[in-house]
Amino acid sequence: MNFWRRSLAVARKEVRQLRRDRFTAGMIVGLPAIQLMLFGYAINTDVRHLRAGVADQAGTQLSRRLVDDAQASQVIDIVARAETPQQLEAWLRDGTIAVGLAIPRDFERRLALRDRAPAQLLIDGSDPAVQQATRSLAGLPVAVRSVPRAAREQPTFELRAFYNPERRSAVQIVPGLIGVILTMTMVLFTAVAIVRERERGNLELLINTPVRTTELMLGKIAPYVVIGMVQTTLILLLGRLAFDVPVRGSLLDLYVASLVFVAASLSLGLLFSTLVSTQMQAFQLTFMSFLPQILMSGFMFPFDGMPRPARAFAELLPLTHFVRLVRGVILRGATLGELLHELWPLAAFFAVTVSVAIARFRKRLD
Repeated sequence: MNFWRRSLAVARKEVRQLRRDRFTAGMIVGLPAIQLMLFGYAINTDVRHLRAGVADQAGTQLSRRLVDDAQASQVIDIVARAETPQQLEAWLRDGTIAVGLAIPRDFERRLALRDRAPAQLLIDGSDPAVQQATRSLAGLPVAVRSVPRAAREQPTFELRAFYNPERRSAVQIVPGLIGVILTMTMVLFTAVAIVRERERGNLELLINTPVRTTELMLGKIAPYVVIGMVQTTLILLLGRLAFDVPVRGSLLDLYVASLVFVAASLSLGLLFSTLVSTQMQAFQLTFMSFLPQILMSGFMFPFDGMPRPARAFAELLPLTHFVRLVRGVILRGATLGELLHELWPLAAFFAVTVSVAIARFRKRLD
């Protein structure tokens, strides 16, 4: 009886402590809710509505009907129209589109003779899910009675997969792993940085020094910037030696993009350090932020397969833009100039987050 009384006393004490710790209580409810919403609503392996561009050089009623039929399949959404297939390739390289429909001038003659494929599908092969989803379009029938039945039964599109025609998973995964690993380590390191100083009693000493808040924040993250660059180099070397992942773009562009992403991740960790009071809470908050980033960034699941509201939220996450950046530079050979639309959101995220972190830190000091 004494054994059970003592055990119940400890249990009651633990329950009271959990009731006082509102952050942990929120995690108990928040984590299941977040996972349920992510896997039940946002994650969709049935890829639809891929961003597509069209270069219809034929400009005939038959070619326009083919484009309409392709869009009616819901596999693609036409978001841009080009004059030449070369422009479609440029859009594939900078990530504007994932699929290109190239219809030549002699489309109807090719359709009648069937000596070669009447049209082409240009596919961003850096994501194998895109290749798999667009294969259904290759056999899209031509719904025109004037075309012979034998011609209608043959494939309409020739598939041209760029950047990863072998569909090797490592080619897709390794570049994205740079962002995943940097997110996990950079956010966690800085999230516990300020909290650790507070728990050890060193924060009061730092307050009494002539170091300003901005200088303290920048000094805290500076060593981790170097660590982030070392991790990037290590992943690139292992990816090249172990999995033969090519680096088609400029290494300088890749390191500049990584530097901006590391700064954005570190600023998020600093913000977390101003929201929590213990290292355990810092770990919990880091995990909560890591889960939606890895699931919604396009690293594991196709970005275009998510519902529109989920995609809008994912655009606010740093990893979403970095996955596009790193795959664009490494796999597609794109330059930072072509990917500027993915770089500036990371810079804006850093500026806003570090400003909020500095403001909150000053408030806590008061």
